[in-house]
Amino acid sequence: MQTYLDFEKSLAEIEGKAEELRALARQDPEMDVEKEAKSLDDRARSMLADLYKGLTPWRKCQVARHPLRPHSLDYIGALFTEYTPLAGDRAFAEDRAVVGGLARFEDRPVVVFGHERGHDTQSRLDRNFGMARPEGYRKAARLMELADRFDLPCITLVDTAGAYPGKGAEERGQAEAIARSTEMCLTIRSPLISVIIGEGGSGGAVAFATADRVAMLEHSVYSVISPEGCASILWKNSEKMREAAEALRLTAQDLRKLGVCDRVIPEPVGGAQRDRGLTLRRVGQAIGEMLGELDAMSPQERRETRRRKYLDVGARGLA
Repeated sequence: MQTYLDFEKSLAEIEGKAEELRALARQDPEMDVEKEAKSLDDRARSMLADLYKGLTPWRKCQVARHPLRPHSLDYIGALFTEYTPLAGDRAFAEDRAVVGGLARFEDRPVVVFGHERGHDTQSRLDRNFGMARPEGYRKAARLMELADRFDLPCITLVDTAGAYPGKGAEERGQAEAIARSTEMCLTIRSPLISVIIGEGGSGGAVAFATADRVAMLEHSVYSVISPEGCASILWKNSEKMREAAEALRLTAQDLRKLGVCDRVIPEPVGGAQRDRGLTLRRVGQAIGEMLGELDAMSPQERRETRRRKYLDVGARGLA
């Protein structure tokens, strides 16, 4: 069942009418409604293309958070074979918000991990809505260290509103765990590729995405804070999230110009949730191409280039 965003209400009405006509035809085989239904389908396709032609930053945030977008486990299941999950941080516990382990990508051994939001109410609660605790970031650092030890490419999938800000997480060293994971990103010599598949929020995303190559899906977002959080701080009013989204420059297109993102992966018209299979294939192709680019560099060259890349962030503007 399709889930519609606020700005897609007019589209929902047209697609709903087309489905109602076809439902009537299924009940009465003598009723010929295909011509009318096809006309509504054409109108819906045209409206969908118009809606997504010039999405505002706030609307891109809404699309990035769409509940039906493919999540990390969907990408792992579709793009990787022989996936063996690894659990725990060897210190406190397993964090279900972070999934990862050993796998093969195009028959090549790799380490892959990412945030997992869940797909329904129960799994979202189980996964803490993709918001990792300290043990999740220590688990990520452990997986990166494993990749470095065995010279395996490391692929990360980012989809989180941010690190979990709960009392227990802070008591167990949330800030330090994020910093250690980010440090490990800059330390390892293996190829490190990050794909932002939905929402990349705050240090919780940076800890996975300080990579040699950062790719973003066309309607994904990546920012130091959510638009609602920014609006609450700057204007004491979270309802000003649209203005905040504009100011944050959080879209893939703006971040490509700023040098934060290296590649923008096109999404199907209407977003990744409209054609999950096509989205998965495009992400797989992009990962393969980026791995090819990094294979041409020596381990030491990769690490030095990666560090220089992040030291230079902020030197380029949008003008």
